[in-house]
Amino acid sequence: MDGYGQDAPGNETRISKLTTDPHGSIPHVSWDEIESSKKTSLFAEKSWKWSNQAWQLPADAIDFLTQLGNAGVSFFRALERLYLKSARGEKILRNKDYFTPWVAEYLDAGKPQWLIDHSRSSSMLGALPPVLRPDLLPSRNGFALTEWDSVPGGIGLTDQLGRLYLGDRAPGMAKAFGQCLMEQAGKLGRDAQFAILVSEESATYRPEMEWLGEELCKDGLKVLVAAPNEVSIADEQVFLHGKKIDVIYRFWELFDPDIPQMPEFAKCVEAGNLVVTPGMRPFLEEKLSLALLHHPKLHAYWQENLSKVDVKLLCHTIPPSWILDPQPVPPGASIDGPMISGERLHSWKGLSEASKKERSLVLKASGFHETAWGARSVVVGEDVSAEEWAGAVEQSLKYFPNPITILQEFKKPVTMTHPVYNNDGVCESMAGRLRLSPYYFLYDGKANLQGALATFCPMDKKVIHGMRDGALLPCLMK
Repeated sequence: MDGYGQDAPGNETRISKLTTDPHGSIPHVSWDEIESSKKTSLFAEKSWKWSNQAWQLPADAIDFLTQLGNAGVSFFRALERLYLKSARGEKILRNKDYFTPWVAEYLDAGKPQWLIDHSRSSSMLGALPPVLRPDLLPSRNGFALTEWDSVPGGIGLTDQLGRLYLGDRAPGMAKAFGQCLMEQAGKLGRDAQFAILVSEESATYRPEMEWLGEELCKDGLKVLVAAPNEVSIADEQVFLHGKKIDVIYRFWELFDPDIPQMPEFAKCVEAGNLVVTPGMRPFLEEKLSLALLHHPKLHAYWQENLSKVDVKLLCHTIPPSWILDPQPVPPGASIDGPMISGERLHSWKGLSEASKKERSLVLKASGFHETAWGARSVVVGEDVSAEEWAGAVEQSLKYFPNPITILQEFKKPVTMTHPVYNNDGVCESMAGRLRLSPYYFLYDGKANLQGALATFCPMDKKVIHGMRDGALLPCLMK
């Protein structure tokens, strides 16, 4: 495969060029301009590092990202079919009586029955998240996809960073967000009344959601931004500030106990009076779906339901991943998983004995749990002691299925350099590691790539996320 898949020949060279600007075509931003921009609501009191230029993506990287977005949509559609067939006890292959009830059991684990029933209801059939954002690490063998986020923050932040750094060349993320919301509204389209509801747990994102709401109102949409507890529900309809709401953009986690209205929202949706997007379908928000892609008993399903190109791209981009299930296996049987001391595992408990060299692995909660977001549950094996690793494995198995934990090969990000301002406003070259987060907006039947956020962190950071000593930068994609 030519491009940024993990088996792409010469891919190391192309990845190393992610920061080059051979023709000086990237606009530069002065320290004074940055200092002035910090007065805006989205940047006020923020403590990340800044650069004098955006992150440049070469043409083949953009081509790869475009292919990845559409492959991702195909994957989520196939995941929905797999889940529903598994839940209904239907065979998953056209010409073979092959059943996988365990798929639905994994994806439903820990969820309340009303949410399971709602996610399977006819009113939700085909409902995919309107915005998708994968997290990509440029590794030695190509991009590694560590997560698909279907309720991503950063849309407004990345849009404003783009306007600061790129001016007229900035991608129109706010407009794309509005476009996918209008598509969710169906026949009402532009005439719908929208509400962006932000949970208390996600309150740090409230300023950017308010900014997005203002931008959408400038484009003629009717958008209100509020907390879930500000709405009222009557006759299976939702009201906010005296206005009937047609579409709710959900900016909360489905496990959030502080939003007791969720079952009532579900009834409104099933009555045809409301659209909640992303839909309240937790099976689409589990990281264990990455492990299902690699599961040996599902190879035939993916081959039958995805194109050859999409299967190859996804399997080469998503690192090998496994579900840590403590169920015993028969004597003589082995687990599909990493090799430990040159031998196959006969129990996931054996993972505790992995040597430091063998611990190039990551543990993380799959979803529907308070530890499953914000890197709270992430344990990088080679970054902790043998005792800490054994403890993390033991805890993962002990608390299964609340949450379910997945194991993933750790793809170490390659070292890159980029100019970063120091505290004195002087730009210096910094060595670090990159996480690339492209944003896809679903409308017109496809994933529309509209902007990407580069998170550039110092070399000593294994888990890359927004932090005080990291830089957040928009990507130049034109």
